Amino acid sequence: MEEEVLSEKNTILNLLRSYGYRITKQREILIDILLKGNCTSGKEIYQEARLKYPGIGFATIYRFLGTMEQLGVISRSNMFRVISFR
Repeated sequence: MEEEVLSEKNTILNLLRSYGYRITKQREILIDILLKGNCTSGKEIYQEARLKYPGIGFATIYRFLGTMEQLGVISRSNMFRVISFR
């Protein structure tokens, strides 16, 4: 994993922790997918996440995306791209 991406991932994980969220394997996988920037919809994120974590549910994806948007990490109007913390 590229150093810059790893730094952004750690920033997002620390932000989640600061708001009292647990860091689960599912959340880490979803953060990795978001940081790749390949997905433009919740369905695409779900399909990619299922490859790495077959038990993940569609509702989990959308709750997580809602949380990320609420915390200012992503913008749905920007096709689920992570807002840079630099």
